[in-house]
Amino acid sequence: MPYIDFQQLTDLETQCTSSEPAVSWQSIGRSHVGRVRSDNEDAFYHSSEQGLWAVADGMGGLARGDYASGVVADALVHFVRLKSLAACIRDLEIRLRDAHNKCRHSFPGEPVGSTVVALFSYGPFAFLLWAGDSRIYRLRPGNAQGQLALLTQDHTVAQEKIAQGALTAAQAALTPSADVLTRAVGVHQTLHLELDYARVEKGDRYLVCSDGLYKELSTLQIEHCLSKSSPQQALDCLINTALDNGGRDNITAILVDAI
Repeated sequence: MPYIDFQQLTDLETQCTSSEPAVSWQSIGRSHVGRVRSDNEDAFYHSSEQGLWAVADGMGGLARGDYASGVVADALVHFVRLKSLAACIRDLEIRLRDAHNKCRHSFPGEPVGSTVVALFSYGPFAFLLWAGDSRIYRLRPGNAQGQLALLTQDHTVAQEKIAQGALTAAQAALTPSADVLTRAVGVHQTLHLELDYARVEKGDRYLVCSDGLYKELSTLQIEHCLSKSSPQQALDCLINTALDNGGRDNITAILVDAI
């Protein structure tokens, strides 16, 4: 589902209404300025009541990154669940496009931008909506394979080259284009959001985070922290390990548990 297909959302609505009742949710979030930056250009929003969790990372190479991420988070604050899945996703899209336009026009002549990644719960599904390189991971306890799953794909030049077969992941990690975003709020004339979804299972733990977190941690470290039974312990482990590993950027994480 690379772009928002509203017909597919309408088709999924039937599965949402015919499936067993949705799980309950609890969440916890935290943002830290890190050990190097003087300002925090990350912002986040989380509401288990509305089933919506989001992280925005203001683009540090541009002016007013803190303003841009704040505009994105503020756009979601008054979101209220509507009567259908398609209506909910369309409303989120409109809110993020409004944030995009506000970033583009608030400071003429100054590029103002932010990533956005949002997790939205509806029925038995978790929907992921994003632009940029902030990420969503899922840990599914009891999975025979163990493991942590990365549910989003970065919108970067390096990731495009990986998809084309021009670079391996190891090579991309060493190339300067790794951090060049191909999508973001406020930067290009049009905001292109990507949408995907996954079926939720009880016990799933989701991590919604900025690149300042995952770039300081190995996959094994992320999995180790997320495996802690207490959400607070898991969140503290993630933030503190990222700080111990350098904390070179702002660090933001939301843990979302399906209980």
